[in-house]
Order: sequence, then C-alpha cells, then structure tokens
Amino acid sequence: MKKPELLLTPQSVEHIAALLDAGADAFVIGEQKFGLRLAGEFTVAEVEQATKLIHAAGKKVYVAVNALFHNDRLDALDEYLAEMQRIGVDALIFGDPAVIVAVRELGITIPLHWNPETTATNYFQVNYWGERGSKRAVLARELSVDEVIEIKENTEHEIEVQVHGMTCMFQSKRSLLGNYFLYRDEAMEVENRKENKNMFLHDKERKNKYPIYEDMNGTHIFSPNDMCIIEELNELFEAGIDSLKIDGVLQEFDYVVKVTSLYRQAIDAYFEKGEDAYDDIKSELFEQVEAIQPALRPLDTGFIYKETVY
Repeated sequence: MKKPELLLTPQSVEHIAALLDAGADAFVIGEQKFGLRLAGEFTVAEVEQATKLIHAAGKKVYVAVNALFHNDRLDALDEYLAEMQRIGVDALIFGDPAVIVAVRELGITIPLHWNPETTATNYFQVNYWGERGSKRAVLARELSVDEVIEIKENTEHEIEVQVHGMTCMFQSKRSLLGNYFLYRDEAMEVENRKENKNMFLHDKERKNKYPIYEDMNGTHIFSPNDMCIIEELNELFEAGIDSLKIDGVLQEFDYVVKVTSLYRQAIDAYFEKGEDAYDDIKSELFEQVEAIQPALRPLDTGFIYKETVY
C-alpha cells in the first residue's frame, strides 16, 4: 500500500522551511495573477527560491495556474509557463483548458494536475482530462468518501483529496465587496488576503459567519466551518488516494505547521506501524487540533460522510 503525499499551501518561503520540518511532502505555490485562493503570494523569484529549497529536501513543488484566463492574460501566461519550465517545478495545477493549449504550443514538459474546483465529480472526467495530459485530478470537496473511492477505483490517474481546512463555496469575477461599499457611499480600498482575515458575511438565520475576501480574480466566499478528518483517514488510506491536502488559506503560520505535524503522525502511524497504531492515536490527534482551532472556525468532516441524494 502506497503512503499518500501530504500536500500543503504555504504562505512564504520561511513557511515552507517550517512545514518541511513538520513533515510536508509537497507544496502548492504561485501568485494571484495566475492562481486562485493561494495561502501566500510567490513571485517568480520566490518560486525559484522555494523550488530549490523543496527539491533539496527531496520534496515536490506544484505551481497554481488555475485562474480563468481571458485573452488579456494569455501573453503573460505564456511567459509565466516558460519561467516555470526554466525553474523546473514538478507540476502545474490548472482548470482552464487555455493552459493545455499554451503548454502544447510552448513545448512545456511539466506534468499537469487538473483542478476545476467544484466540478471534478466523476471518473469519466478524470479519465477524459487524463487523456489530454493531466497526471492528477483534484476532486471536488463536495464528494462523499464512497464517491471518492469509486473514482479512484476507475482511473489510473493520481487522485488528490482535501482533508483539512476551509473550502470555497462561491467565487464571482465581480468586485462584490468594492461594489457594496460604493453602494453604501463608503470609500474602501479592498486589501489583499493577508490583511483581510477578519472579513465575514453574517447569516443570522443559520448563525454562520462566512470568510470573504476580494482580489484581482474577484470575490471569494468560504465555508463557515473547517474540514478536519484526521480521525477518518482509514478509508482514504485503504483506497490508495495519492495526495491528502491541508489547505492553509486564511490560517495562521503556526497553526498550519502544527496541523501538518499532526497529520504526519497519523499517516506515519498507519503506514509504518499498522492500522491499530493509527486507531490508538487518532482521537488524541483530533483533540490537539481542537485545542488550537480558532473560535470562529468550528470543525466538521465536510461532505465526506454526507449521504448523496440523486
């Protein structure tokens, strides 16, 4: 049985160093001009610096180019892809087919990971994009564990599943926050994600608070709870899921490092000592996550154990 990759979304090169020490196997980095909902902004120079650090540790670096590319961004995309080829990153994460076209035209040899966010929901899609060059599919967060397993059983391509962190519920290309404040006749410059950690939409009826921020890709609204399935990893392990992702967007530096170390313990216990060893410690690991969880971010298991209604 293959040990799954532990995939992280770091905030900075410094954060990568700390996460390597905590047990991360791979990283998603990039800049908002090309990638969606990244935990941190990495310039080309920082991508190169990070890649050298990650490769020196024997780990992998994936660059996000999963934004929607209108014609005005295509020339910049070509230049960016050429730089990623020069640097030698391990994969490109994409959703827009424009990336496949650009990769073919430029002769880019970097492997592709298909990530259409909410629409990767069945093995037909995974195989379709696999035939067109995608090595891995990043599954939608709204799938149950049974659906995840069914997809894995019916494809030869790598499968990535999120196991921890918030999930994006809604994205609009429009500047909804900016338009709202203009409507209120309030002048407000919408800052980047790092300064916007405390912006929420309040739903009084459901008693929920939804994190929200705006960047050059539009407006992003996130789930009111954080997913945490550190106690429920057995079935994903048994199914042979290739990559388990901890999404650290809008989380604190030290929190992501600690959570990474806890998932590292869970994975190593299962694959090095056996299922019983994992079962013995998983409740304690969850309690340690709970102890550091922000009060505004309740934990749940996401959709992984929700019943699908057709």
